[in-house]
Amino acid sequence: MNFLPVVDRELRVAARKRGAFWTRIAGAGIGVLIGAGFLLLHSLEGRSGLRLGVMLFRTLVWLCLAAGLSAGLFLTSDCLSQEKREGTLGLLFLTQLRGYDVALGKLLATSLRGFYGLLAVLPILALTQLLGGITASQYWQSSLAVLNGLFLSLVAGMLVSTVSRDSQKALAGTLLLLLLLTFGGPLLDSVNAARQSRAFHPFWSLSSPGFALVAAGAWGRSPFWAAIAINQALGWGLLGLACALAPRTWRERRGAPSSRRGWAFAWKFGGSRRRERLRAKLLGPAPMTWLVCRERWQALGVWTLPILATGGIAGELLLSRHSVGGWMMWGSLGQFFTLFLYLWAASQAGRFFIEARRNGLLELLLATPLSEREIVMGQWRAFTRLFGLPVLLLLGMHAVGVTLSQLSFQRFAPGPPVRTVPSPSVTNRPGTVVSGQAAVVPHSTVTFSVATSTITPLAGSGRKPTIVRCIVALLTAALAAMSVLANLAALCWFGLWMGVTSKSANQATLRTLLFVQVIPWFVLAFGSGIGISLLMAGVYMGGGSNSSAAMLLWMPLLSASLNYGLTVAKDVGFILWSRKRLYSSLRERAARAVAEGLKAPHIRMART
Repeated sequence: MNFLPVVDRELRVAARKRGAFWTRIAGAGIGVLIGAGFLLLHSLEGRSGLRLGVMLFRTLVWLCLAAGLSAGLFLTSDCLSQEKREGTLGLLFLTQLRGYDVALGKLLATSLRGFYGLLAVLPILALTQLLGGITASQYWQSSLAVLNGLFLSLVAGMLVSTVSRDSQKALAGTLLLLLLLTFGGPLLDSVNAARQSRAFHPFWSLSSPGFALVAAGAWGRSPFWAAIAINQALGWGLLGLACALAPRTWRERRGAPSSRRGWAFAWKFGGSRRRERLRAKLLGPAPMTWLVCRERWQALGVWTLPILATGGIAGELLLSRHSVGGWMMWGSLGQFFTLFLYLWAASQAGRFFIEARRNGLLELLLATPLSEREIVMGQWRAFTRLFGLPVLLLLGMHAVGVTLSQLSFQRFAPGPPVRTVPSPSVTNRPGTVVSGQAAVVPHSTVTFSVATSTITPLAGSGRKPTIVRCIVALLTAALAAMSVLANLAALCWFGLWMGVTSKSANQATLRTLLFVQVIPWFVLAFGSGIGISLLMAGVYMGGGSNSSAAMLLWMPLLSASLNYGLTVAKDVGFILWSRKRLYSSLRERAARAVAEGLKAPHIRMART
């Protein structure tokens, strides 16, 4: 038998797939579009090429790291758990294959597309050296740090996949592990530095792939090679653990509670009283809603986000009421909460259809008197019933945090324009004029005290600028909340369609995020950036200082209105298109799934 036969076979199959080719095209195309957008924006703003090279390099390299760290979520977190659900992993271990054969084969097969995508961006990243500000050492070290982050993410997903069976739980476990690896070390070092009142000294941070990239871009001596060595040791240790656990975790657990009174069943579906009340309320009028609403553990998990957000805002108000940096940091934390919410919505939306196609439940549903519209709307009502209240609470806390963050940020903005009125000048002797200061005549007992110049604010002085800024912050927060709500609705509807058309839950989640959020975000960000730059250029060229200051005051609201308006329009388009496809093509897609052999050989009915 050849050495690593599964690796050889999986690499041959993966190299022939169209996804490997289109991933390289997409990676190179995104890099070219981002570079062209930066060139256009900087030409409109009239900035130097040296700054352009640095900003473009940092943007590309951090986007590459974010893409590399997210690869484990969508490529490897469900590779072995899917084999467990289908019952094919045990067949591999009936042969002479070892754990490292299967684990390495799955790792290399699933990571090939991610590696090709990053490899296509590296030549575009090298072009930033021609613009200046980036050395060859920074380029090579940053490229190595990006590949290091990709490797850590893939092995983290592989490890979680070996101990999990459910795709959504594997995705959540991989996300938690990646957050611990990326932010755990820097957070510990920051806490130690604050407690001991000293400068930040990296110790635990050396295990973070994000810190390795920061050290790669630093000038002078940096702990880059120590961070890379620790990251690689950690990654290979995770891979070795996955190889050791793979032959031991594919079997079903013995002694698992088969009774409905088991704690796992109660955690997943609730107690007997809850199940009876839910069945009596929904089974007759809305059977599809009852079928999706039975599992309550996902709703309990979503409740953690608004609880953490409420605790964070309350702690910030009580402990550091006047801290500007704290509220500006809350803006970044709010974005992280929003990203987690988007990931959850995309993974949850297509989950039911994926499982129903796999176990044959979708065929049974279509054989009932339920129409396609009732099946789809039943899922939507189940989503709103399970997750509506925690999502609304989280959006309310997010709006409060955005408002206070905007008000804190506006403290750095210039105040209203002022006009200086020259005071009368005093002549103490011929040829000497003193204005705006105390004049002392030498060799005399007379001192002329002259009043300083009077500063007269223009229109908008007093309490008016504070009121205007509060209105701007409130409107910006309201627009942000509406945009997040529209994005969640679009993710749910488009995720339902991806659940019908995709082969796996991770593929449906990745497609939903790419088409609804990632690709439109790039387009809207560059489009709105160009529009705002043209508007600012026109104001500075055609107006005076008063119009420029007013534009700075209203700029957050104008930018938010443009971005969020386009976002809501995009989301409405996705919702209408997805509903139309679901209502008209659900039965056809279900029949095609059976023809393609996606249905399991037997039908398992869930009973509660």
